[in-house]
Amino acid sequence: MSDRRDLPLTSFHWGTYRVEARDGEVVALHPFEEDPDPSPIGQGYVGVLNGPDRITAPMVRKSWLEGGPGTGGHLRGKEDFVEVSWDEAERLVAKELRRVIDAHGNESIFAGSYGWASAGRFHHAQGHLKRFLNLLGGFTKSVNTYSLAAGEVILPHVLGGAEFIYGATSWQSIVSDCDLMVAFGGLPLKNAAIGQGGVGAHRTGPALLEAKAAGVDFINISPLRSDVPEALEADWLAPRPSTDAALMIGLAHVLLSEDLADRAFLDRYTVGFDKFAAYLTGKSDGVAKTAEWAADICDLPADTIRTLARRMAKGRTMISVAWSLTRQDHGERPFWLGTVLAAMLGQIGLPGGGIGFGYGATNTVGLERPSPRFQALPQGRNKVKTFIPVARITELLENPGGSFDYNGKTHTYPDTRLVWWAGGNPFHHHQDLNRLRRAWARPETVIVNDWCWNALAQHADIVLPCTTPLERDDINLSPRDPYLVMMDRSVPPAGQARDDYDIFRGIVQHLGIEEKYTEGRDAGEWIRWLYDASRQSAARAKVDLPPFDELRAKGWHKLPAPEKPHIMLEDFRADPEAHKLRTPSGKIEIFSERIAGFGYHDCPGHPIWVDPAEWLGCAKESQLQLISNQPKNKLHSQLDQGRLSQADRIAGYEPALLHPTDAAARGISQHDIIRVFNSRGACLCAAVLSDDIRQGVIQISTGAWLDVKDDTGLCQQGNPNVLCLDKGTSKLGQGPIAHSCLVEIELAGSDRSPE
Repeated sequence: MSDRRDLPLTSFHWGTYRVEARDGEVVALHPFEEDPDPSPIGQGYVGVLNGPDRITAPMVRKSWLEGGPGTGGHLRGKEDFVEVSWDEAERLVAKELRRVIDAHGNESIFAGSYGWASAGRFHHAQGHLKRFLNLLGGFTKSVNTYSLAAGEVILPHVLGGAEFIYGATSWQSIVSDCDLMVAFGGLPLKNAAIGQGGVGAHRTGPALLEAKAAGVDFINISPLRSDVPEALEADWLAPRPSTDAALMIGLAHVLLSEDLADRAFLDRYTVGFDKFAAYLTGKSDGVAKTAEWAADICDLPADTIRTLARRMAKGRTMISVAWSLTRQDHGERPFWLGTVLAAMLGQIGLPGGGIGFGYGATNTVGLERPSPRFQALPQGRNKVKTFIPVARITELLENPGGSFDYNGKTHTYPDTRLVWWAGGNPFHHHQDLNRLRRAWARPETVIVNDWCWNALAQHADIVLPCTTPLERDDINLSPRDPYLVMMDRSVPPAGQARDDYDIFRGIVQHLGIEEKYTEGRDAGEWIRWLYDASRQSAARAKVDLPPFDELRAKGWHKLPAPEKPHIMLEDFRADPEAHKLRTPSGKIEIFSERIAGFGYHDCPGHPIWVDPAEWLGCAKESQLQLISNQPKNKLHSQLDQGRLSQADRIAGYEPALLHPTDAAARGISQHDIIRVFNSRGACLCAAVLSDDIRQGVIQISTGAWLDVKDDTGLCQQGNPNVLCLDKGTSKLGQGPIAHSCLVEIELAGSDRSPE
């Protein structure tokens, strides 16, 4: 280990590593000595930096290069590319930007990038793209995230801010004060391997074991037994997917009808409970939302629901609602209803109790850390006011000039002529990918910064090859993680690949705005500037950071953990007048007058049950419900070509988890290659049979690179997003609903085609 401490450090969203390189190649990534539970994901980089999928020079799609903007959009993803020089690529991009802005205005540029390209504070591709385009007048942006868009929209109405998503009560308090953790959507450790902005040490797994040892009991409410670690010995309840809202409503009815609700808390800290109570009892609609009512929807015994409600009321209970529950039809409701349940129990603001959003979703949720503000790369001001909810990109491209509702207002889709992506991959994140592929043919130009030939790069017109974190210096400086890490360049860039900063620096020279973009700094000077500004900001919050050169010499620094556990909404509970929430009432809004005023038929101002668009309650006998969860061997689709991800495939196919009863009914055996399909598309997978999944459900992790060879819509690699419905959660949040999806399966090789 002593020798490894001399190796350079780098940091990713999935962990920090000591990098061993030889002859310009990364040969191993060794876990950071401070990490008690390191992730293996980084090993995916070994062997791929100079592999066959690497983009080593600027490339332009052949017919676009020959015919200009608007030529052969239908050939994106199918046509060959032509290598050009950096000077030629820069001139083409600068000329196209001038043309689009002059002829159509800045709102016709959609910069839909996503922020997971690098954990470094400076080399943040999305930030550089926004800074660059803002200097030219701006662009149409996206708002919210694929992870939990509906939750990001509903929480400001209910609790006064989306920051509560990341402000959960710390693990320290769970360990010392919690009796029961009820995990709607589970506590999947594979998701907790990730942390936005970088991970120094993984905390979630060790914290859960500490809680178990301290006597905390766990309830796993999920179609997958593995969504809570086996060592926690959790009770497993497996309702039908997408029925968590109905289960929560049924639990609320039990608390109300058996006089287990804390009326003093509801009266002092919330508004609108009486309206919700009228819904529970059926006074408002004639249907009592009893345990039997919920049992019929969820396919759980009514006695199980009653027993759980009583158990929750008996001791200190933390209700954890997974981010994944927002990715279903009407995904706003689980976050809202989880808050209502916690309010009825009267434990919000108490140590170890209340509500938490996304324990196990990332390493940052529940992490004990100070929260200083750190400096980000200044992006300037975007003068363009048009935007889309992040998951509405297909509609943006399909329907220029069309309208959409979002969070109480009606907006218009601009006429998109140019798409620029730097970071992220819509052919991973989005749903109904065959529909997206058709819409993707409409823009006149698509520009992509990327380092490997994934589906996004293949569907571009101009590809600008960028470096990876292993090929540049940077600094991991995340306000959500206590570790600061100097990220040292370990190997030289592959071919002609450039840092994103240098890519844009080359283009601005052709546009006459180089000084405004660079402010006279090179990358190293920017990194030092960001750190020095962050150090000053931290000092104002009474957090001491070492001088830059001292940090550079040591390589890393850990901020001290707060002495007192963080308890979400503790101040509000102590004095709701002095610490009012940023809701119209200053209280928790079980009923929202503002939302009621939007006039949405499926949301009368408080959460209600509405049948999902696709779920087992309306399925044909031959259909299964698809759960397309996060992968364990990569972040989103990053490093799918790496050895870790590829090693988990079966005969080259992505695994699909099935209950043995469902498999037997279809003549499917262990490791058979199956075709999973519906009217939107199909994909090939290898069947894995297990009792650890609810009957009627199939699970395929996301992240496989899209590989559709023809117009059949069949993905050879097993990307489940060719199957998922592309529809907003509701007019309120307009988030993605990947988990509201029905499919059929059969042995591969059948002559049957998608219906």
